Amino acid sequence: MTFTPLGDSAVVVALGAEPDEAALRRVRALAEDVQRDCPAGVRDVVPAFAQVTVFYDATQIGSYARLCAELAARVERTEVRLISRKGRLVEIPVCYGGEYGADLAEVAARARLSEAAVIALHSGADYLVEAVGFAPGFAYLGGLPEKIHTPRRVTPRTGVPAGTVGIGGAQTGVYPLATPGGWNLIGRTPLRLFDAGREEASLLRTGDRVKFRSISAGELATWR
Repeated sequence: MTFTPLGDSAVVVALGAEPDEAALRRVRALAEDVQRDCPAGVRDVVPAFAQVTVFYDATQIGSYARLCAELAARVERTEVRLISRKGRLVEIPVCYGGEYGADLAEVAARARLSEAAVIALHSGADYLVEAVGFAPGFAYLGGLPEKIHTPRRVTPRTGVPAGTVGIGGAQTGVYPLATPGGWNLIGRTPLRLFDAGREEASLLRTGDRVKFRSISAGELATWR
């Protein structure tokens, strides 16, 4: 565990060298603890990868050292609860290719694979939610098979439909809302990744595990 100042109004708490499942559980536990019982002067908390960034009002926290000590104590306090705690497993159905995955053929050609092989690799992997950001509910998923790592597009699209599944470098993810985007589009899910009307607006949270399941265009239509 290390503490690094981010300017004069935030501290980055590193809880692991890599965003593996153990580190992500610690990240989520600390973030939830701070959100549930916010220390004086803390304005926001952002969990991402193996770090938690805590934003604060320097005039209200007492001192930087005091805040770091408080956060360290909270990490130690959550360790016991983490022994049996695991992220949820969320299954995401995906209709790959065709009108829903405009870049699937390009991803396959770059990897020297058939489209079916790309689908099998993508849907056969186990993923971890390493961070949620960019847009509300957008989860960065680690665990993409190296064979289908694909650089982001040189020219981003001005509009990507909600539910579109994409590959960006070594990660994959689902666009929760219609937004611009530069990832390679390979499919579409009928699930709503973000819904402000739900009690928990984002379907995915840091530390969750994700599996994709291939469905047909007909199955996709029935979800609607």
